[in-house]
Amino acid sequence: MPSPAILTNAIKSEALRLGFASVGIAKAEKLVEDEPHLKNWLENGYHASMQYMENHFEKRLDPSKLVEGAKSVIVLTHNYFPPKELPANKYKIARYAYGKDYHIVLKDKMHQLLQFIQSELGSVHARVFTDSAPVLERSWAVKAGLGWQGKNTLLLQKGLGSYFFIAELITDIELEYDTPFKADHCGTCTRCIDACPTQALLPNKVLDANKCISYLTIENKAEIPVQFKNQWQDWIFGCDICQEVCPWNHFSLPHGETAFLPNEYLIQFQRDDWENLDPVSFKKVFTNSPIERTKLKGIKRNVDFVK
Repeated sequence: MPSPAILTNAIKSEALRLGFASVGIAKAEKLVEDEPHLKNWLENGYHASMQYMENHFEKRLDPSKLVEGAKSVIVLTHNYFPPKELPANKYKIARYAYGKDYHIVLKDKMHQLLQFIQSELGSVHARVFTDSAPVLERSWAVKAGLGWQGKNTLLLQKGLGSYFFIAELITDIELEYDTPFKADHCGTCTRCIDACPTQALLPNKVLDANKCISYLTIENKAEIPVQFKNQWQDWIFGCDICQEVCPWNHFSLPHGETAFLPNEYLIQFQRDDWENLDPVSFKKVFTNSPIERTKLKGIKRNVDFVK
């Protein structure tokens, strides 16, 4: 069996070969410091209608409740900053939704990484996650030394910014652990807070989902409250405003993942195409896209709200 040091280096090398932008490893232990923050966020109702956030409270804090005997949390990021923006003067969608659903793409890469580990060690107890389970991914990324949580509540990395997905592989094997990221390089900057048109970003790195454009256009299944009418321009699926104004995203580099590139239909979409979407065209353009999450009904609601 390879030593923890040799195995750690091999895992990191393989992760980078698979296309991940960065990888860090944290010791699997309860996130004690996150417990009061999570409890306060839920008690204040900042999770809006996302009732599932109230479930599995202990699992969100303790990886051993997700993987028996968990010893290591391997945290990976994958860049999605597009090499080319969608044409201007159209309805806007968040950049992460340009291409194929990241759950599909990243889970495939994560399973390849797990297969690599198994090829080195034989059978291991492990699970892969990417925004699909009760895992506090940003906290684990900080603990794994990858970056710090910005005032827009997103993870920020020097040289990468914030346009990336986060994924985790929790396993019962012992590895070498990275030093948690202690610095906060946001300083006195409040550009993200100032730019948020609905004032969803609160002090102390707290997001009120009730006011967040991304929540209102994606997770929210009800009508968008009329109080937000004309408060944001042309965003019909998600929002990148707080990322667009962040100085750290001046360092964002284009991704090289073909699966995250927009298809030819989306590139050609005009405002009329969005406004006249029907079940056939929705399926043709958005199969296996993050935009499937809102369904046709949700997209039509969002378009009607902003046009």
